[in-house]
Order: sequence, then structure tokens, then C-alpha cells
Amino acid sequence: MRAAVLHEIGQDKLEVLDDVEAVGFGPGKVKLRVRATGLCHSDVSAMSGVLPQPAPFIPGHEGAGEVIDIGDGVTGLSAGDRVLVCWLPACGACPACRRGQTQLCLAGFMNAGTPNFKRPGGDVFGFAGTGTFTEEVVVDAGCAVPIPDDVPFEIAALIGCGVTTGLGAAINTAQVEAGSSVAVIGCGGVGISTIQGARVQGAAQIVAVDPVESRREAALRFGATEAVAPDGLADAKQRITAGEGFDYVFEVVGKSVTARTAYENTRRGGTLCIVGAGAMDDNFQVNMFELFFDEKRILPSMYGGGDVLRSYERAIALWRAGRIDLESMITHRVQLAEINDALDQMRTGEALRTCIEL
Repeated sequence: MRAAVLHEIGQDKLEVLDDVEAVGFGPGKVKLRVRATGLCHSDVSAMSGVLPQPAPFIPGHEGAGEVIDIGDGVTGLSAGDRVLVCWLPACGACPACRRGQTQLCLAGFMNAGTPNFKRPGGDVFGFAGTGTFTEEVVVDAGCAVPIPDDVPFEIAALIGCGVTTGLGAAINTAQVEAGSSVAVIGCGGVGISTIQGARVQGAAQIVAVDPVESRREAALRFGATEAVAPDGLADAKQRITAGEGFDYVFEVVGKSVTARTAYENTRRGGTLCIVGAGAMDDNFQVNMFELFFDEKRILPSMYGGGDVLRSYERAIALWRAGRIDLESMITHRVQLAEINDALDQMRTGEALRTCIEL
């Protein structure tokens, strides 16, 4: 079986091998044939060590495909079913799940420490307990979510992570109000989805902030009312808010320096929403006086900040109604053998989302 493998954390290239085997199939498990998978910035962050992940591992967590086989005790799924991959399935029994905060369930993270592939040389892990840069993968049954027949695999793959994360940040976590002003810092796939979520919510002004010109141009197509380079944000703040700051600012980069910029551009009493996944040793600082005096809400958003199954359904409904554009988010399509070209396109900002077709 073919798969793209990272041998050691810190390497910037993947090796496409044909001696990989998906393992771990049994009770409560599902074997999937991956048909399409998106390249998410979290995959690159895991490769570089920003996000913790044991190696060697197969990146990829934003996938969709077909069920090959189901293990004992699995209900609601059958061979041949079309599914998307949920990299953070809810166990339904932990305190977070019982409170209705299924996006905070830790059960899925436990899977990341168990190898679900092997090669002749030893075990291989799947990123976030999945690993979709491969032809087949074995996952917990909760990771395989059925999708309607009219949803293409590449669209379902995007919904499995980036779209759900960005839309949910605007709709679930920040709950953007109609007529409000919004700034989105970082306009890759998740940032574009955040822009679309703010537009769906009825924001009056949506300023996209990104250093890459092609991403700024794309942001305008997806609903931003204007797009600026980082050095143009201060001017936009002055023109649009008379210097007060935006009602909502979304940080979709995952770095303390951009989080601080986002904080400074949020109005007093406004909302700063942290969407980007950053490193454990990168500390965001506010002083105690400004924290008290400015009364800004700082809201992290994990996987869209809400029940992911409901979020999937909502994304599909909005896509069907033409309220969000998912097809145009896929700017590049590659085969698995071209995965390193796709990584370069993401790092330079050339690609919004790349679909790897298997």
C-alpha cells in the first residue's frame, strides 16, 4: 500500500513508499479506502514539531473515502458507505461530552499514541490517530462519519477539518453579530472559512489580513470587504472603526506575535478569537491592567468550538444552499507522488487548499 511517511520530526520532505500496511483492525474499528484528502497547515506543524506527534508518522487528517470493512460491534456503518474522517471523535461518556462540549473530548487524542500502520522496519503512527496521506487507514468507528451521496469526496474532506474549524470559529465560538466589524489575520484555508462564516453571520465589514497577495485576492472572492497586508491593518482600523478597533478579530496563524496584533486591534469590550494552533513554548502575554481595563473577550476555538457532527451537517446545508463556496477553496489538485510539491505550495502561500487524490 502507498503512503507518504515522515521519518523524523523536523524533516521537510515526505517519502512516498509502497511497503506500508494499515493495522489495528478489530472490534470497534473501521477500515477505509481514502479517496481524497486535504493538506492542512496542522500537518506541516506536526512535521516541524510545533504540534506534538510521535514519528515516524503519516500526516493527513482531512480525508474522505469509502468503508472497506467494519469490526465487531460497529453499528450504523457498512462496507461501501461514503464517509469523511473526523480526527477528533467524541466518546460520548467523558465530562466534556456530557456537558455538550464534544470538541474538547480527549478520547481521540489518545489514538495518536497508538500506531495504526507498519512497515518492514517497524511501527508507523497516523497523525492525530488518523493519517490520510495513504490509500487505506484503520480508525475508530467514530472517526468515520457518513456523508450524503451528493457531497464529493474532496468537499467532504475539507469539511472534515478546515471548513468546520473556520466556520465554527465565527458561528459557534465568537457568534459574530450582524452588522459588526471583523478582521481575520491569516487567510489560508481556515482563514477563508472564517471569512465565509462571518459573512454568513451578516458582518458588515470583513477585513482580511495576509502577507501573500494571492491570498488577499482570494479573500475578496470569498466575502471579505477588503484585504490588506499586515502593515495595512492599522490604516484599516482607523478608517473603518475610527481607531476604536474591530468588534471581532480572528487570529488564524497560531503565533503569539499575531495573537498580540489581534488583541491590539480588537476594540474594548470586543472579542479576540484564537483559531490557529501554535507551539507549547510560544507564550501570548497580556498585562493584568489591560486585561481588566479593556474587558476584551479572549476566546480560543478548538475544531470550530461546537459539536462537530452538527457542524458537518450545517456546512453541508450551507454549501448546498450556495451560502458558502467550497469548490473554489481547492486551488490545487495533486497525486500522492506529488505531495512534496503540495507542501511547498502551502509553505509559500500559493495554495489555499490542495486536494490529494488517491
